[in-house]
Amino acid sequence: MTVPRPFTGDTLVIATHNKGKVPEIAALLDGLVRHFPSAGELGLGEPEETETTYVGNAILKARAAATASGLPALADDSGLSVEGLDGAPGIFSARWAGPTKDFRIAMARVEEALKASPDRRGDRAAFICALALAWPDGHVETVEGRVDGHLSFPPRGTNGFGYNPIFIPLGDTRTIAEMDPAEKQSISHRTDAFNKLKARCFTLAGK
Repeated sequence: MTVPRPFTGDTLVIATHNKGKVPEIAALLDGLVRHFPSAGELGLGEPEETETTYVGNAILKARAAATASGLPALADDSGLSVEGLDGAPGIFSARWAGPTKDFRIAMARVEEALKASPDRRGDRAAFICALALAWPDGHVETVEGRVDGHLSFPPRGTNGFGYNPIFIPLGDTRTIAEMDPAEKQSISHRTDAFNKLKARCFTLAGK
């Protein structure tokens, strides 16, 4: 088994041009990293996401930012995978929302696709988040978090975004959008992934 590389610096580039992601990631790594410049703030380009998996796209983005900045970089890639749709929308989850990123459109597309699908696995689904932590020398550490559940229509709840109003986690009867923010955060695929990354690369560094 390969020994994980610990993160020992105080600056971590967040490989995104989405300003909203930076404070969210900073909160998840609170006390472990001092500075979180984003790829957008540093004027770095956005690589085309050409991989076919969450992990592959996260690696691509993290390595591009690490190479361009000369600093360690962290990228994520996440989405909704529906068993009855053979894993779709998957890595294209955001694209299903169209150019305006209207997830009402995306949720309607999922519902219509399920109605038309002959796959008997039906509405079982999972939210998945892959994280890649890359260094300028090309080394990369990856983890993947997930939360399993099933879909429910019509959408319910106003406390979520994306596909949250149609996703019910295992063991619950509410959609994620019907949960309060703290409860939602405690079970999220992103929290699961960050907990794994912290155990893999930050605890080892004595942080």
